[in-house]
Amino acid sequence: MNTAARSDVLVVGTGLGGLRVAEHVRDLGHTGRITMVGEETHLPYDRPPLSKQLLTGAWQAHQLSLRGPADFEALGVELVPGQRVCALRTGEVETTDGTVWSADSIVLATGVIARRLPGQPESALSLRTIDDAHRLRAAMEQARSLLVVGSGFVGAEVASSALKRGMAVTVLESAATPFARTLGAGVGDICARLMREAGVDLRTNAQVTGFSDPSSDATEIHLADGTSIGADVTVVGIGGVPDVGWLARPGLDLADGIRCDGSGRVLGLTDVWAVGDVAAWQDDTGTFRRREHWTSATVQASVVAHSIMGVLPPTDKPPYVWSDQFGIKIQVVGHTDDADHVVPLEGEALSGGQIRGSVIGYVRNDQLAGLVGFGAARELGRLRPTLTRPMSHSR
Repeated sequence: MNTAARSDVLVVGTGLGGLRVAEHVRDLGHTGRITMVGEETHLPYDRPPLSKQLLTGAWQAHQLSLRGPADFEALGVELVPGQRVCALRTGEVETTDGTVWSADSIVLATGVIARRLPGQPESALSLRTIDDAHRLRAAMEQARSLLVVGSGFVGAEVASSALKRGMAVTVLESAATPFARTLGAGVGDICARLMREAGVDLRTNAQVTGFSDPSSDATEIHLADGTSIGADVTVVGIGGVPDVGWLARPGLDLADGIRCDGSGRVLGLTDVWAVGDVAAWQDDTGTFRRREHWTSATVQASVVAHSIMGVLPPTDKPPYVWSDQFGIKIQVVGHTDDADHVVPLEGEALSGGQIRGSVIGYVRNDQLAGLVGFGAARELGRLRPTLTRPMSHSR
């Protein structure tokens, strides 16, 4: 019998990635102990609906749960919520209450912490957890206006949810266009147009220099051009910082997450893996990449589970992420952040035409490396199999 099947597995973190690791090792025949230890007091829940269904009131909190207590019992997983891990040693971790948990295989899935601006007051809210979503939802119920700092997926989705509530929405973006770093300026301009056409007051090249009146419920923000802006509710959505402070040790590179090889093994540690937002996996070019997306966490969890069990992982698939905002589903497949150029494959959004139904291709080394679709699920699905194939020059 495979000795890995009888080993003890410890997952640090109770989010999607950690849960999927536990499920997969069981599916692969694991019969040993599995323990999940995490700081949050809630059962594992789905995060994408936080900025959408939960924030608009369409869903209640219980609808986000990924597993109930009976499911964990049936799965044979001991769930230990409300305990923060503060130290990692060979074959064991320690929580802040002094408890030591030992295991043959340890999986780090601690996620990220909301990035904050210098001097950010408590009245400027963040959205990373279900508790954050409850606070923001309660604040929005009594508000008429919303100010969002950051126009990434979370910021855009919060803005979209606020519009559904009838609020006046302003979004501040420090760059010249949203998503310029990940999707490029041309597609970023499409995202900007989508926001503005929906009714968002999007202000680009907006550099935040400070806040005023930190004791007030209404936060006013100062900008580098000398202007100030305020709203009934302010949300800062400028990404996350990997939760790795407790891991600091000589020889372990934690500059941007936990560095891992292509199977999720943490470099410099033995029998330790990492998945999800906190993990920087090495790709086939040797680059370490963190991908803060739902699908990445699920794919990585499967790979790690196979690695723990000593069996070959499933065939790798191109990265995929989606975002529902302003009545359109934006879908991103493959690699879009290092393309040589982009080409219109469907629709006229790149040339200023209708956004819905458009698909843009990202070309690298004369091959189609990535796709972005705007309300074009069918068209994108048809084009998806062409990824990594040489591009035709007939268009």
